[in-house]
Amino acid sequence: MPNDGSPLDLDRFVPYRLSVLTNRISGAIARHYSARFALSIPEWRVMAVLGQSPGLSARHVAERTAMDKVQVSRAVANLVRAKRVARVADASDRRIHRLSLSRRGRAIYDEIVPLALELEELLLEALTAKERQAFDRLMVKLARQTVRLESIP
Repeated sequence: MPNDGSPLDLDRFVPYRLSVLTNRISGAIARHYSARFALSIPEWRVMAVLGQSPGLSARHVAERTAMDKVQVSRAVANLVRAKRVARVADASDRRIHRLSLSRRGRAIYDEIVPLALELEELLLEALTAKERQAFDRLMVKLARQTVRLESIP
């Protein structure tokens, strides 16, 4: 990966732009549920994954969300303390704990999901149907390409 000596222009550097955009979108959406449900962005991400895939371990939640294990661990601890997530030792391997939404967590999840989908639709209104399809294809391609990035020593 040769560098021709050009300075880094953050306004054109795609990883930086994607990170800023993601943070802005997450922050805007979080403002709608954080005050009402006292949830941080990592806590909501954990709940969103468990709402779709109950029974995962914290390690699997970290993999699915691409969040740091420490961040996931803190979020899970807070959610368990707030009785929004239940943690049960795995029957075949007691070192692993399976996570799922509690009744309270499921009720919150069921309230937030329609709001999150509505906010997603508001965001995507900026794109035509064709642009949405292209955007989806591009995101899939870039996600696949991250495998190459991760394999670079």
